[in-house]
Amino acid sequence: MTPPKVIAEIGCNHKGDPAIAKEMIHVASYFCKVDVVKFQKRHPRELLSPEQYNAPHPNPANSYGRTYGEHREFLEFNLEQHRVLKECCEQNNVLYSTSVWDLTSAREITSLNPALIKIPSATNANSKLLSYLCENYGGEIHISVGMTTRKEEEDLVAFIESKGRARDLVLYSCTSGYPVAFEDICLLEITRLRSSYGTRVKAIGFSGHHLGIAADVAAMTLGAAWIERHFTLDRTWKGTDHAASLEPDGMRRLTRDLKNVSKALDYKKSELLEVEREQRAKLKSAT
Repeated sequence: MTPPKVIAEIGCNHKGDPAIAKEMIHVASYFCKVDVVKFQKRHPRELLSPEQYNAPHPNPANSYGRTYGEHREFLEFNLEQHRVLKECCEQNNVLYSTSVWDLTSAREITSLNPALIKIPSATNANSKLLSYLCENYGGEIHISVGMTTRKEEEDLVAFIESKGRARDLVLYSCTSGYPVAFEDICLLEITRLRSSYGTRVKAIGFSGHHLGIAADVAAMTLGAAWIERHFTLDRTWKGTDHAASLEPDGMRRLTRDLKNVSKALDYKKSELLEVEREQRAKLKSAT
């Protein structure tokens, strides 16, 4: 079995500091050995209503600004900073990607031509955003379907098909919570998505916001070709995503276990493996 590709979702866990973002790229690549590191791109004035922008952060202890909008602005990197991060990824032998939350962000990140662009669950019904990527971006389009009804899922896939881009589409099973309790991970949604869309899209992935790494290995055995987990250098840092993120050793163990278990997911290539022949000669006796 081919091991799944692993995405370290840095998101906004860099705390708005480009130096921390670059350190996270290096650690994710060389220590954790992931395949992709992913950021997020928002234009808060476009994404939020004036009321949302000017409201206080729902958890003031995690806020980087006086309002929720200012908090989001503080954590944003501009296009040139993303260009530098993409170059940093290339220098560290790992793929760069970004989740785009609005049309302006999609236009900006498309100009960098990454191998894949992600649309988060929150904006997977934004037809203008979907249309722009389908019509102007040639790479893989990855979309999470957390907090999405089955009708919305079908409408989403049908829309991408109507644009002739379904063979570039990766759908992610996802439960939108931070962190998610084990009983809410619902891993068999991977099986359902494969049954419903496996012949219509490029692949099915799994985006997890849970604790630990056991569920991700199970996701692979159910057919997830991509595994995405939030990544941080320190789960105690200020911010809402750190608690649902893996620290470097957790991410390292995740990629290790996925690769090792993928090797184990196979049939015996002969009735007796070579290692068994040696043991059979020593141990097996006729009755």
